[in-house]
Parts: sequence; C-alpha cells; structure tokens
Amino acid sequence: MIDLHTHTLFSDGELLPTELWRRAQVLGYRFLGVTDHVDASNFEMVFKRLQAAAQSLNRGEPPYFIPGLEFTHLPPALIGPLTAEARALGVPLIVVHGETLAEPVAPGTNRAALEADINILAHPGLITREEAALAKERGIFLEISARKGHCLANGHVAKMARETGASLILDTDSHSPGDLITRQHAERVLMGAGLSPAETQTVFANAEALARRLAGV
Repeated sequence: MIDLHTHTLFSDGELLPTELWRRAQVLGYRFLGVTDHVDASNFEMVFKRLQAAAQSLNRGEPPYFIPGLEFTHLPPALIGPLTAEARALGVPLIVVHGETLAEPVAPGTNRAALEADINILAHPGLITREEAALAKERGIFLEISARKGHCLANGHVAKMARETGASLILDTDSHSPGDLITRQHAERVLMGAGLSPAETQTVFANAEALARRLAGV
C-alpha cells in the first residue's frame, strides 16, 4: 500500500509521526506521505518537524516516510506564492486541499492549485473538465479519496480523469488510526468510483511512480 496524504498531531491528526508510521507498517505500507494541514503561519515549522521524523524513521524498514504539506483553505490567490516558498524550502510533496463537497472551500481553489507547483490536488469535488485537462497538462495527480465525506465525488473525479487523460491517485487522508486501509480495501474504493480492474492497477502504478520519485529510489 502507498498513501501520500495523511495527517499527524502536527495538524488535526491524532497520532505522532512515529505511531502513524508504525500503524502503517503493520498494514503493509511501503511508502507513507505525511502532509499536515498548513497555511502561511505554520508551513515552515511543520515541515521541519516532519523532516526530523523522516530522518529518524528512514533507516531501511518500510514504509519510507515522505514529509510533505497540505495547503488548506487558502484564499486561491495565495496558493501559488506559498507553494513556491515551500518548494524553495525543499518540500518534496505538496498537496492542496481541493474543493471537496464536505467543506466550504473557496471557489477557484482547484484552478489556482492546478496552476501552482503541486503534486496532488486532494478530493477535488466537482472538478470541471477544463480543470481536469489542466491537471493532465501539468502532470498533477487528482485524488480519489478513501475518507468519509471527501469520497462523495469520487465517481465524478474518475469520470473527468477518464475523459481528459488526467492521472489519478488514491489516498486515505488519514487523521486517526482507523483511517488507514489495506490495499484490498483501496481496490474496493477504486471500484466503487467506477474504475475498471485495469484502471485500478494504473492508479496503483501512479502512486508507485510518484512515491519512488519523491523518495529518490
């Protein structure tokens, strides 16, 4: 299992990075991206803490810990500048909290995120065909979410990706221990979004490729 969107108590998650890592290890995870919620007030501090966790945990045992950030509920005009600052800081994995149906995300967030230097647009809700085409053009992954609420638009996201050729990735958006899932459960989530067995395997291959690139392996 590869999961590139999770949270610790450095934002609104319940676990220390080490405990999240250990619980993921027990479930057979091979790569774990930790992307705590941030804005202009805390992204440098959070990244430094996750970097420290990665340095202590990446000693050969899986899962490989990838420190990242999820820019969340930003005014759209701030997304580009802040992601640029994060890249300058050396952040390898950047997620933006997309226009989920479950929260009052500012309109225009999806578009601004797709114009910025990010890796994953999380739970993008009722993403437009034009926005999905932009994701394809810029090589940004659109997320199929295993999280309650955020998963409501999974079928629509899959449909837009199929029509435009945009790449999909599956993440849990884990905040608590019970949010982590097995690969078998991930397959069911993807099938529930309307993906074929072949498309499901492509999603897993996308995660593998991105995780390996971020980890430099």
